[in-house]
Amino acid sequence: MEDAYARSVTEVLDFFGVDPTKGLTDTQVAQHARLYGRNVLPEERRAPFWKLVLKQFDDLLVKILIAAAIISFVLALINGETGLTAFLEPSVILMILAANAAVGVITETNAEKALVELRAYQAEIATVMRNGCFSILPATELVPGDIIEVAVGCKIPADLRMIEMLSNQLRVDQAILTGESCSVEKELESTTATNAVYQDKTNILFSGTVVVAGRARAVVVGVGTNTAMGSIRDSMMQTEDEVTPLKKKLDEFGTFLAKVIAGICVLVWIVNIGHFRDPSHGGFLLGAIHYFKIAVALAVAAIPEGLPAVVTTCLALGTKRMARLNAIVRSLPSVETLGCTTVICSDKTGTLTTNMMSVSKVCVVQSVQQGPVIAEYSVSGTTYAPEGIIFDSSGMQLEIPAQLPCLLHIAMCSALCNESVLQYNPDKGNYEKIGESTEVALRVLAEKVGLPGFDSMPSSLHMLSNHERASYCNHYWEDQFKKISVAEFTRDRKMMSVLCSRNQLQIMFSKGAPESIISRCTNILCNDNGSTVPLTDTIRAELELRLNSFAGKETLRCLALALKWMPLGQQVLSCDDEKDLTFIGLVGMLDPPRDEVRNAMLSCMTAGIRVIVVTGDNKSTAESLCQKIGAFDHLADLTGRSFTASEFEELPPLQQTLALQRMALFTRVEPSHKKVLVEALQHQNEVVAMTGDGVNDAPALKKADIGIAMGSGTAVAKSASDMVLADDNFATIVAAVAEGRAIYNNTKQFIRYMISSNIGEVVCIFVAAVLGIPDTLAPVQLLWVNLVTDGLPATAIGFNKQDSDVMKAKPRKVNEAVVTGWLFFRYLVIGAYVGLATIAGFIWWFVYADDGPKLPYHELMNFDSCPTRETTYPCSIFDDRHPSTVSMTVLVVVEMFNALNNLSENQSLIVIPPWSNMWLVASIIITMLLHILILYVHPLSVLFSVTPLTWAEWTVVLYLSFPVIIIDEVLKFFSRNSSGLRL
Repeated sequence: MEDAYARSVTEVLDFFGVDPTKGLTDTQVAQHARLYGRNVLPEERRAPFWKLVLKQFDDLLVKILIAAAIISFVLALINGETGLTAFLEPSVILMILAANAAVGVITETNAEKALVELRAYQAEIATVMRNGCFSILPATELVPGDIIEVAVGCKIPADLRMIEMLSNQLRVDQAILTGESCSVEKELESTTATNAVYQDKTNILFSGTVVVAGRARAVVVGVGTNTAMGSIRDSMMQTEDEVTPLKKKLDEFGTFLAKVIAGICVLVWIVNIGHFRDPSHGGFLLGAIHYFKIAVALAVAAIPEGLPAVVTTCLALGTKRMARLNAIVRSLPSVETLGCTTVICSDKTGTLTTNMMSVSKVCVVQSVQQGPVIAEYSVSGTTYAPEGIIFDSSGMQLEIPAQLPCLLHIAMCSALCNESVLQYNPDKGNYEKIGESTEVALRVLAEKVGLPGFDSMPSSLHMLSNHERASYCNHYWEDQFKKISVAEFTRDRKMMSVLCSRNQLQIMFSKGAPESIISRCTNILCNDNGSTVPLTDTIRAELELRLNSFAGKETLRCLALALKWMPLGQQVLSCDDEKDLTFIGLVGMLDPPRDEVRNAMLSCMTAGIRVIVVTGDNKSTAESLCQKIGAFDHLADLTGRSFTASEFEELPPLQQTLALQRMALFTRVEPSHKKVLVEALQHQNEVVAMTGDGVNDAPALKKADIGIAMGSGTAVAKSASDMVLADDNFATIVAAVAEGRAIYNNTKQFIRYMISSNIGEVVCIFVAAVLGIPDTLAPVQLLWVNLVTDGLPATAIGFNKQDSDVMKAKPRKVNEAVVTGWLFFRYLVIGAYVGLATIAGFIWWFVYADDGPKLPYHELMNFDSCPTRETTYPCSIFDDRHPSTVSMTVLVVVEMFNALNNLSENQSLIVIPPWSNMWLVASIIITMLLHILILYVHPLSVLFSVTPLTWAEWTVVLYLSFPVIIIDEVLKFFSRNSSGLRL
């Protein structure tokens, strides 16, 4: 039943044909079960494992590599090759791809856990009336129309419509659904609000929420997917994960690279059509196959196979650094997304605030001798921990607060007129509440005031264990006073009273809404001497002035406390006793902001990141908090900056677009609004980070570019998120953004390094094919260079230090290319040199080396016709492994020097020396040791078709490799000067 909240009790009961005194009959239960379904959240059909695996190979570069592996295997078989050589190259390629796919599958399966954990919020049992009697049944057996009884501590088993109140009031904690920090009072009357949100449906009990006070009966109006929890599940299922900015750029770059590779491969093949008939190939078809193999080698050279693995490793290193900052990353690509975040939509309750109600102001009447003097005290401490200091209006600390009569009686009243429990949880290492958060705030205040008669108060309380300290002072007052009778809170009285006795004295303590208490007071307690004096109109007006300041300007939740001396022997309280009270004081409480949030807000503004505070709370409370944390510091006027969800929905589309660009606060928000907000901001090309902790936040967390859950939040929110804040702190997000930016800068550096290296390999093969000289490098040698030599230094570039001004720059644009025009030109120049140096090493051995054949250059170009003519040298010289070993070693060493170039994009090696990143130095040493290993260890040298080099050959390798540093230093110099960029 969709509109049960707008219908009367009778209408709802008639709709389901149920008698509230008897419940449904067995026949009706069976009928309703068929009609409305079971009260369970159905399991989502997961993608089969094989589909997840195949999805990882749905990438153009990966497909080209797979094709290259298959082709090289087929060609090896056609050429009659068998054993290790035929399988080596294809198997190495496939192993790399399998490793990348495994990382992808693990990441995807983690994301699906959120839907499973949503079921933990369903109640397991319910007290149901059927056939005229109550029984306890599994919650899964409930059907719409069932009559349910709920009481304190009960988890609501389905969406229910209230039909009968069995106590003075019923209050429900629905924070997991709406994010409200206070419990909500429920009523029987129907709601007339248009576009009613969860907060307006005061007669509906939502599934998964918890009753914190009272008893009531209700009728089931929604089960399974037709509940508040069910709509969250549907919303999560409809949310598709967004592709991260880096992934988009890498995909675009991969597509561009694939087209270039395909073009070059075809070009090489066409250029050599004239050589197909060369006798050395043994026929036109075999010649075509030979050059096809070269084209395949070119494809292997051009594709940076190590790129996905290196990106993953670099992001993983970033996650380790973030974990130290209390930000636990669940999805690796989201690390980099943080770097280009432009908007952070932050939950108010629990993220910007502590989500722990605490008393921050106390107001009492100091004296009335020369007119009323009102004393105001501030209370420190923002959690349920019984630690805090009380300051007077001048900011001086009160050494022993309990010596002041009003504060002493406030502590007594707070401890006795209270139904809540404050306890220490040793597993979590923090203090927890049971019951109403406002009542727990009063318990904590009683602890901060301390006890009278001890000079060492309150320092002596610190000697106690945490468990004893939690309610030590409260227990003291409960031992001193014996509770005789309690007058529960009711909506018409708006107050609660408790009758206590002590030492032949009977006192009634009352607390409640200030207007209810003050109107019943005839006297006041003075704070200077403890005397009781009549409450005059002047004092009343002064108190109302303070109340308006507390409740209005400071948006505090206010309670007034009073007492009355009662006649001895009275055993029961009645409403008539609640008059002629003596006013003790006024307390103002709030869900306080976290201490470190203000500086974090400032950092966001400096970094060009907009913060939108999103909350289910009311507008004035949220605006007051935003003033305190500095979210409005940069705004002279709040017009068009603060909206409630209904105000925003009523705006025409064009004004909604403008509102989104200016919005700083969004209040009275439902889960669906959060998701709509994320989608609307994404349409404006914003990169959105959304924080949340409740079940209600899960769909928005999943939809956002980066979903950030709270460590203390629900398992559902954590599973739907990309990152979890272990300390629930907004400031941690800002630190993580800085880390994300640094990671992107390093990712960019190693991508450029790998691409420039691969351009070098392409140039090498292409020039060799055009010149008509023998193959400079075998495909297996290219794979070795791409994987081992590129992989280690590229990963080490990920350890480059974070720039000091990383949070002073504006967020980079999502569509900013990883490699821009001028940079692409720079790396073409570097790549061209790498390729030409490799070719030069090959030619040098044939033409100039003392150990080489010293052939004339034209003989080298006509090597393929060697068997058909008379020569002064054996044709087997072209199968010698020395020239390709020299080429491969030049390629390895020149890339090591090029790695040093990538310590910084534009800074010279003189400014940022190699030892600024010792990981890079170590990786270069390891890479060179591995290369020497394959040259000088026999089985490996055969596998990679290489041979040991002489000292003379090593000298030439260094001569050919070192100039890459000089060339890049020149290019960096142009980059640092604007003329270079114009070029």
